[in-house]
Amino acid sequence: MSVSIVIYVLVILLVLVLSRLALHVVKQYEMGVVFRLGRVIGVKKPGLVMIIPVIDRLHKVSLRIVTLPIQSQGIITRDNVSVDISAVAYFRVLDAVKSVVVIENVYAAIDQIAQTTLRKVVGQHTLDETLAETDVINSGIREILDVTTLEWGVEVTLVELKDIQLPESMKRAMARQAEAEREKRAKIIAAEGESLAAAALGSASDTEMAHPLALQLRNLQTLMEISVDKNSTVIFPAPLMSTISELGAFLAHEAEAALRSAAPPTNEAGHHLAA
Repeated sequence: MSVSIVIYVLVILLVLVLSRLALHVVKQYEMGVVFRLGRVIGVKKPGLVMIIPVIDRLHKVSLRIVTLPIQSQGIITRDNVSVDISAVAYFRVLDAVKSVVVIENVYAAIDQIAQTTLRKVVGQHTLDETLAETDVINSGIREILDVTTLEWGVEVTLVELKDIQLPESMKRAMARQAEAEREKRAKIIAAEGESLAAAALGSASDTEMAHPLALQLRNLQTLMEISVDKNSTVIFPAPLMSTISELGAFLAHEAEAALRSAAPPTNEAGHHLAA
């Protein structure tokens, strides 16, 4: 009786072990590549998969998009500026069989080729192009990667430059350049404002010369603006240039009168008379 129980238990254990080796679950985001005696015999879709124990082997491949950080690379741009650039790449497996058979470690391979491609593409651009045309650089890197990775059954969906580190001397030079550019724009804007203001004042003066009452109305408006503050200042508006000329004429007339009064009397022949 005890021997039969032992045999029964051994059979159950053997069945459980064989079931564990024969039955596999392939998840929704995976594909299963089946090898029979070292040769690929097919691909298994997601779900419960049964293989022959010992003879068959199942290799699961993830089809999800993988995020691959590209470590910072020391790169010299086309205009001989040293920069450190890091990036990130996104890729996914399109052909599960190629990703297993064609290359040993697809993740390590894409990491290495992404680093070399990053140095190659950025080295063909100047610093200004690298900072301003990141979309062009990203597209260039992705296109070069796809040419190689598609042979491995992998598609690179996106490459993005993540961080660009500049030398401190270059940062200071760029800061000075930006400050000078802002000062130039400020001076240009101020000059344009002066030009517009001068044109407007010229137009206003022409209007006031053509309509003398317009100047008087403007003077009254100025008086109204001053009187709002409730101050005790009394202002008598007058045309500035005419006032100055009249004042000069008055002073000249007074000086001439003073000279005439100070001169000694003369006779009809023009001789000075003695006192």
